Amino acid sequence: MSETTFPRTAPAADIIEREDGFHLFLDMPGVQREALVLDLNDNELTVSGRTAYPAQAEGERVHALEFGDCEYRRAFTLSDMVDRERIRATLTNGVLEIFLPKAEKALPKRIEIQAGG
Repeated sequence: MSETTFPRTAPAADIIEREDGFHLFLDMPGVQREALVLDLNDNELTVSGRTAYPAQAEGERVHALEFGDCEYRRAFTLSDMVDRERIRATLTNGVLEIFLPKAEKALPKRIEIQAGG
């Protein structure tokens, strides 16, 4: 039995750097949290998710179908500035936000000035 193939598309992404880390936003309409997979392998973060169009009801005829079953997939290369142990992800209204916190060594540091002698 062959596996069903889905049209594959790369989701649109925005990457914003803030003081605490990088915020990656991916547009993934129709994807449920249970259908999302985030894999981290060495320096590569791969995001994938599937949508599923509801099955046709008996007697129903589709005249046009511009969206439906599809697979979103995109990969990002992470720098050493990212703390891989603290990556978090949330899905809200079809937008996946991945927080890539900066590693301690990449955070700005304030240097204390010692009293002179």
